[in-house]
Amino acid sequence: MVDDYAGYKALFAHGITELGCLAHARRKFFDLYAANQSLVAAEALRRIGELYEVERQARGMDAASRLQLRQTDARPKLDALRTWLMQTRISVAHGGATAKALDYSIKRWPALMRYADSGVLPIDNNPVENAIRPIAIGKKNWLFAGSERAGKRAAAIQSLLGTARLNGLDPHAWLKGTLEKLPAWPNSRIDELLPLKAVLP
Repeated sequence: MVDDYAGYKALFAHGITELGCLAHARRKFFDLYAANQSLVAAEALRRIGELYEVERQARGMDAASRLQLRQTDARPKLDALRTWLMQTRISVAHGGATAKALDYSIKRWPALMRYADSGVLPIDNNPVENAIRPIAIGKKNWLFAGSERAGKRAAAIQSLLGTARLNGLDPHAWLKGTLEKLPAWPNSRIDELLPLKAVLP
């Protein structure tokens, strides 16, 4: 699942299937509405909201039930959205913000609707984006880590904390426990302190 960054295009020529993020498409209309209360943007947001409502209903379902719901409820809404996008685009002048928002979704339509033919593919990439948000927010601050060596240390610490989180550990508790053990811990067993294997009381 990717946005429209051109660097990904070569992957799709080698058999990788593109999955579009509906949140990225929605964001184009959200920004347009925030800028000038565009009626086109408002309608797009309403229609996309209906698709997210289907996903809310599907939460907790198994893959087969989710696929069935998507086929019966989401697929007709997607088809109607595509028709509306195409018809609306005809009446919008080229080059403006409205045209760009419409063009983003029209150009990427096969990738954007692909989730509806699966019970396991996500509608958007928001869970991953939320997980990396602290890194994205902090990256400007980390330009001033003091030195290249300090930057590498900060990256190592972030990796360890992220690994602890992915392994179901509380990063703060893991770090506290590790720092308490470290002074007396033998170097030959240092790997046992990694958050992959850590067992905290």
